[in-house]
Formats: sequence, structure tokens, C-alpha cells
Amino acid sequence: MSTLPHPKAPGLEVGIDEAVIARLVDRFYARVRQDEILGPVFAARIEDWDAHLIKLCAFWSSVVLMTGRYKGRPMPVHAAIAEISDVHFERWLRLFAETAQSVCAPEAAAVFIDRAKRIAESLRWGISLARNPSQIP
Repeated sequence: MSTLPHPKAPGLEVGIDEAVIARLVDRFYARVRQDEILGPVFAARIEDWDAHLIKLCAFWSSVVLMTGRYKGRPMPVHAAIAEISDVHFERWLRLFAETAQSVCAPEAAAVFIDRAKRIAESLRWGISLARNPSQIP
């Protein structure tokens, strides 16, 4: 199921469409699979990359085009991966930014990078709380 972008979606005014999202996701995760830090984490969990890339495109479509295509829950999935650390988030963000800047127009890359930073921070916080529930105020 595909829905149209929301008229106020942050990606619309900078030229992001489903083709841009697919190109970014494909190139980024090709790099992730080859990365010495991130590659093994993904290789241990992803058996069907075609299906995973479709899910990731739906995720980014929901984030930057506000289509509502993604219906998953990324927090519990990521929190269940014991080896995820700040090193992984930092590498993921660096590779993502480099890829976005090479694939997208500058304004579109900035939208993707901003959202990626927000998502990473949210995941870091959620994972930290899941691992250390006593930190909850």
C-alpha cells in the first residue's frame, strides 16, 4: 500500500520523492553491508535484503514524505541487539551523511541528515532506557 506524500512533508519542498529515497537507501545499505563495523551486525540478522530494503524505503518515506507507509516498531528491534553501541550509531550517521550528500541535492541531503540524527538520538535514548530501566526519572 502506498499513500501520497503529506502536503507539508519536509521532503517535498526539497525535491525528495520515492525514487530519491530508493536510491539513497540502496546505496547506503550497500555501503553498510561492506562496512567492517556495521556489516557484521546486519549480516547476523538480515536474511532477505530485498524485503529489508523495501521496509527501509517505507520507513524513510514515512519520515521525509509523511506517507504513513511504514508500520513497524524500530525501537524494540534495535534495543534487542546487545552489541549496538555509540560506535555503531556514530558510524551509521557518518556513512548515512556521506551517502546522502553524494546521492541527493544539498537541500534534500540536509533533510535526510537532520532526520537521521533525530532518529539516532531517539534510538540511543530508548536503548539506554531499555538496558538501564533504573534511569527512568
